[in-house]
Amino acid sequence: MRDIHVKASRGKLLLIAGFALAAMVGPAGADVITEWNQKAVPIVTKHSLGAPGYRDLAIMHLAMYQCVNSIEPRYEPYKTKLDAPATASKEAAAAVSAAVVLSKLHPEDQAKVDTELKQYLAQIPDGPAKDEGIALGQKVAEGVLTMRANDGSSAPDSYRPRTTAGRYIATAPVVVPMWGKVTPFALKSASQFRPGPPINLKSREWAENYNEIKEIGAKNSTKRSAAQTETGRLWLYTGPGTFMPLAVRLSQAKGLSVNENARLFALLSMATADAMVAVFDAKYHYEFWRPITAIRNGDIDGNPQTERDASWDSLGPAPMHPEYPCAHCIVAGAAGTVMQSFFGTGTLPEFSLTTPTAPGVTHRWTRLEDYIEEPSNARIWSGIHYRFSTKVGTEMGRKVAGYTVQNHLQPLK
Repeated sequence: MRDIHVKASRGKLLLIAGFALAAMVGPAGADVITEWNQKAVPIVTKHSLGAPGYRDLAIMHLAMYQCVNSIEPRYEPYKTKLDAPATASKEAAAAVSAAVVLSKLHPEDQAKVDTELKQYLAQIPDGPAKDEGIALGQKVAEGVLTMRANDGSSAPDSYRPRTTAGRYIATAPVVVPMWGKVTPFALKSASQFRPGPPINLKSREWAENYNEIKEIGAKNSTKRSAAQTETGRLWLYTGPGTFMPLAVRLSQAKGLSVNENARLFALLSMATADAMVAVFDAKYHYEFWRPITAIRNGDIDGNPQTERDASWDSLGPAPMHPEYPCAHCIVAGAAGTVMQSFFGTGTLPEFSLTTPTAPGVTHRWTRLEDYIEEPSNARIWSGIHYRFSTKVGTEMGRKVAGYTVQNHLQPLK
């Protein structure tokens, strides 16, 4: 399955973006987990910047985690305890499992993946440890893929547009309307942290949210500063490339072991994949209107404080799925919270992000809390999300991540 909002014409841009993001962190301190993460992100994001890409990485990282952790058990297994020879090569096992997952999920990239795997395995001395690792990696990858084979991700798009007989509405297909029914990796259900409904359209709070984004999120806003415009454009890029390079950088700075990295990236990919399941469950449950729809229909919301602007447009293109809650915000909240559980909430070595939607711009942070907050502001400044939706999305992300970290892959006692 492919995320339908990523057009073929963007393939070259996505590929360049993947290489650029991977290049942000050098090979220093890399291990099998971070190295194959960097190989995987360009492949995955080339096909999808949306929900399917998160699922791909979660499957891959869980396979690598199961390999490493079964050879040297330090944490709880995911779903099933595996027996593995303690003498097996963690590097061979994890690399093979990653390559098998990527090849099965994206067979069109198998030749590239096979080449990468051959080069990687060539660095490992031949012998029983390598052979045991290869066999284990193959077995684990197939097991995790089988586990996720019927998770609902390939369900047909049966979204029913809201209309009346004979009345035209926009005919562009919406994005992954089935994703709220995908089986989560860590959560009990997609609706476990479903928030309450959006704010009342007749309320003062709605008028405040409406007028804020109408003024500062407009394409040609005179109220938005140059720095806010830059930030809005930077975060028009979405997907795992907005947090995976940061995790690699922080992992290298702290010097995490291969077992610690296996757990970090498994939890990170599980939490963000489940965040996408949870947010699409809520989005299609409430089907709340985007700012461009609301502002061009400001005369029908029953609120005297919201004036219609017939030609209003946003700085960034409105995504083809319902507005509430903010997806970018739930991902940042989930990713940042998982990383905080490993690296803390205080000052850290500098980490940064560059994206293809703001060429030449690099944003840098030393606190994960600042990273979590930035995309929320960016989505307001780009005219895509209301402030209340960004707050709800971020809080959902924190809850998803907190539950994932507290209930999965815990250290063995």
